[in-house]
Amino acid sequence: MLTRISIAIGFLALLNLYAASRIIMRWAWAGEHLLFTCFMFFGFFALQLLAPFGDRLIFPDLKKNYDAETLVFVLDWLSYLAFGILSFLVVYVLATDIISFIWKRIAAPVLPVDFDRRALLTLGFLTIGTTIIGIRQAVVGPSVRKVEIPLNNLPVEFEGFKIVQISDLHLGPTIGYDYTQNVVNIANHLKPDLVALTGDFVDGTVEDLIGDLAPITQLRATHGSFFVTGNHEYYWNASAWMEAFRTLGADVLANEHRLIKHNGAEIVLAGVTDYSMTGKGGSIHSSDPAKAIEGAPPSLVKILLAHQPASYQSAHEAGFDLQLSGHTHAGQYFPFNVFIRFFHRFYRGLNRYEKMWIYVNSGTGYWGPPLRTGVPSEITLITLRSVSNLKN
Repeated sequence: MLTRISIAIGFLALLNLYAASRIIMRWAWAGEHLLFTCFMFFGFFALQLLAPFGDRLIFPDLKKNYDAETLVFVLDWLSYLAFGILSFLVVYVLATDIISFIWKRIAAPVLPVDFDRRALLTLGFLTIGTTIIGIRQAVVGPSVRKVEIPLNNLPVEFEGFKIVQISDLHLGPTIGYDYTQNVVNIANHLKPDLVALTGDFVDGTVEDLIGDLAPITQLRATHGSFFVTGNHEYYWNASAWMEAFRTLGADVLANEHRLIKHNGAEIVLAGVTDYSMTGKGGSIHSSDPAKAIEGAPPSLVKILLAHQPASYQSAHEAGFDLQLSGHTHAGQYFPFNVFIRFFHRFYRGLNRYEKMWIYVNSGTGYWGPPLRTGVPSEITLITLRSVSNLKN
């Protein structure tokens, strides 16, 4: 673990060094500010090292000190935001370097200092503009995304059955009670038949975050709310969080299923633990779609809640018709929303794998940097349709 942390910090330091060195070189025309620029980037790097837990080492008695709690909240925001700004900065610095290299060879500027000054100003405007847009899209909260999914053999009694999916809320350093309450209010307004909570709801312990999660007790659905673990629950004692979700009124599905009876007909709703737990010995947490469906009537429509889309192959082999997932955040913010497709086969929206549908929620909250650029957070309203009745 220590080695991984050291590698991560080293890589982060290199990114900061690259961005800082290029900006300092472009700021040669303002040489009197060189020392200030170096100091600024040292502080910028140090700020990133605070996220996500460094500030709590500074304030070990956080829960007993309101002033410290307020300061930690501010530090969390700034430190995570620094991560996001760095990602913008590195990409824009690289882009301006490439453009400048080509431009100077096609048409050499008369005054190179003026050219570098304009390049630096462009870099600044791009970074600041993208950051402002990203913060706004993150803090405004989720919008509702509606999708209709056609299923073979869907009982007529389930025609128009509404599932609200909430995923990747990531309660923690910068998301709290008010955000959760807003999510619950939106979900209830949709009047769902069922609520699917597909993991990564927390970035902290039960003791610290149970209060911020409390609004989910207000979720209202005809057939209740169902929760499956994501990888982040396993960073914070998944067993304790599973029990906490039960006390908050959610039905926790850990490689098991329920029969959903609606207007006299039935479908199967199953859930698995996070994909990262696949093959973890004989543990009850070992993710297993086949086990989740054991004993279920084979002729019924089968829906699987699985945090990571990567469960799709074993889900298909087990005979599921639809998988609801999250995890990817669809990249969340630039430039990751561009690169996400190279790491996940299914990373956003409705997808098809042979005879099975996979829907990937883009995240109801956000992880880490409070940024969303081009990928707004979402609450998904899924309406089940029979193939013959799907609207064109």
